[in-house]
Amino acid sequence: MKYIILLGDGMPDEKIEVLGRKTPLQFASTPNMDRIARLGTFGLARTVPNGYPPGSDVANLSVFGYDPRVFYTGRSPLEAASIGVELGPRDVAFRLNLVNLQTRGGKMYMRDYSSGHISTEEGSELVALLQSEFGDSEFQFYPGVSYRHLLVWRNGIEEMKTTPPHDITGKCIDKYLPQGNGGERLLQLMTESRSLLAGHPIGKKRLEQKKLPANSIWLWGQGKAPKMQTYRQRFGLTGAVISAVDLIRGIGVYAGLEIIKVPGVTGYVDTNYEGKAEAALKALEKTDFVYLHVEAPDESSHSGILENKIRAIEDFDSKIVGPILEGIRKFGDYRVLCVSDHPTPLRIKTHTAEPVPFVIYSGESDKTSEAKGFDEESALATGLFVEEGFRLMDMMMEEKQR
Repeated sequence: MKYIILLGDGMPDEKIEVLGRKTPLQFASTPNMDRIARLGTFGLARTVPNGYPPGSDVANLSVFGYDPRVFYTGRSPLEAASIGVELGPRDVAFRLNLVNLQTRGGKMYMRDYSSGHISTEEGSELVALLQSEFGDSEFQFYPGVSYRHLLVWRNGIEEMKTTPPHDITGKCIDKYLPQGNGGERLLQLMTESRSLLAGHPIGKKRLEQKKLPANSIWLWGQGKAPKMQTYRQRFGLTGAVISAVDLIRGIGVYAGLEIIKVPGVTGYVDTNYEGKAEAALKALEKTDFVYLHVEAPDESSHSGILENKIRAIEDFDSKIVGPILEGIRKFGDYRVLCVSDHPTPLRIKTHTAEPVPFVIYSGESDKTSEAKGFDEESALATGLFVEEGFRLMDMMMEEKQR
């Protein structure tokens, strides 16, 4: 038996007037997801437990099959694992975003949480500069992908309150700066980074290209290393992870899965969809399970660009779901879980905790339902609701589907 999870990050949304009171999932052309919604086990699942932040860390842990209430310790330790940074028991990892701040009326605002989706090459050079200027035995800076990087505070403090920068796009940052024990140390690094990045050649070149420069760092998502069972221990499976995002790769590392890096993946609408699908099918030739994650719908929502979100959903359907459904047939027995992790409404440009549509599909012999398509409303109409999203993995492995 072969198993694959196809996850379109942040696809669910709200109904939008300009789409004729449809959600992007309802409006987009998604014939492949629509077809398996009618043929498979289709419903809604709660991937974010009550009381937990609706982050991709919590939600993807659920989809991987790990109860966040047991295994979640923070986002950044997972990203550290992806980058290959080992954390001691008292070390605290932080996500480091390269952001663009804007001054208006004497106040500073979050203009862009990604510095215009700065390239990995540019971002890595800036993080190397941060390490050379501020790095020491206590604080260490590590490059990641695009605007997503890492700070490790050795023997550090994790109790302070921090805020994801994508939650405050367009807002004054004063109320969202690090607060509490240890917060002043982070704020000092963030403030000093502005002087270091101001006028840097990379920033000047980006301005010449009419792109946003990275003019500050933003620290958030702190946590210590979790303790997790591997997939072989938990499910008796070998497997692989395909994603452009260090967070997802990091979960894969802790789960004991192979991390497959596909050339040309960006985490945005220009990512190498075809390469991901091809790599997933190739990986299934030698392993039991693949987790294929696409970030583009989520990033489009954070940017507030409706056209990009529609495009990202349609590309996910045509370039990921379609080829996987065709290619996986050669293995005979298989299960496909197509799902999102959380909604990311364009209106607010950040995540919410509402349940998400999912479908478990194992071939054309499945029953046919009256579902109109793979979308929020159709999933609700089935009446199937999985309260604990981490149980989706168990459902996919059941011999008989509901």
